[in-house]
Amino acid sequence: MILITGGAGYIGSHSVIKFVEKGYDVVIFDNLETGHLETVDTLQTIGNVKFFKGDLRNIDDLRNLFQKYNIDAVIHFAAFSLVGESVENPAKYYRNNVFGTLNLLDVMLENNVKNIILSSTCATYGEPEYVPIDEKHPQNPINPYGNTKFVIEKILEDYDMAYDLKSIKLRYFNVSGCDEKIRVGEWHEPESHLIPNILKSAVNTGKIFKIFGDDYNTPDGTCIRDYVNVEDLAEAHLCAYEYLKKEKISNAFNIGTEFGNSVKEIFDICEKVTGKRIKVEVVERRSGDPDMLYSNSSKARSILNWKPKRTIEQSISSAYKWELKNKKGG
Repeated sequence: MILITGGAGYIGSHSVIKFVEKGYDVVIFDNLETGHLETVDTLQTIGNVKFFKGDLRNIDDLRNLFQKYNIDAVIHFAAFSLVGESVENPAKYYRNNVFGTLNLLDVMLENNVKNIILSSTCATYGEPEYVPIDEKHPQNPINPYGNTKFVIEKILEDYDMAYDLKSIKLRYFNVSGCDEKIRVGEWHEPESHLIPNILKSAVNTGKIFKIFGDDYNTPDGTCIRDYVNVEDLAEAHLCAYEYLKKEKISNAFNIGTEFGNSVKEIFDICEKVTGKRIKVEVVERRSGDPDMLYSNSSKARSILNWKPKRTIEQSISSAYKWELKNKKGG
């Protein structure tokens, strides 16, 4: 059985679908602080999905989980991930992300489970020294969220050396879209991501979308990011697990499209997909936002045999259908 921590959340839920549709039995471990029970209910209609409500910070929850289920490997999503909040309250992030992961790893070792796929992030790289960013780029995170993921990556390297616990670290860039059958999707409260916030402005016509800065050193003045489709990303976790199971060696991979879209380009695609004029206001740029961030993911393409299949237009179209279905335009 595959344990997916944070499986009631956005990326975790899509990965649950991918593993279940491949024939794996899955147990979700989630405290539902940012995930949703409604998502779990939907996932349980798709395949053999068990649910265990628990918290990484409580090691007894994890021990009870591993005692109840025969777990072969872990796909580890459970983490707080808001950069701004991590700056304001780093203690929350270190206790949950780092201490919680240590609890998880210790219980894995107690039960002789030696394979884990980590949901990591391009935030471990910090300010880019060059683009596209490859895995050899220096890792110098600039906020507590990125620091927690970087620390976890280093812990996993040490656990491999000391305890033979093998890991794949997936460092991904911006994530977009939703399940093509619109069964699960992006559902954050509050929502901090670009595409769903533009689409909420389309669903709720009284809502004004704010562009943070148009004076970046880019062709149209707005910052450029790499948007990977969430179903493609879920596929990457499946590829990583099957690679780890076969090769039994630790590794790290960037997951992205190797292509960047500016905020204005994303906005224009959203207007095209929705067929609506969206109210927009340009406001002051946020500190610490690099001009450009996009990936070199050739390593994942060659070693994991993974590649992105869906376009940004497909991602935005599916995300818009999700917004309409759930009418979360507020």
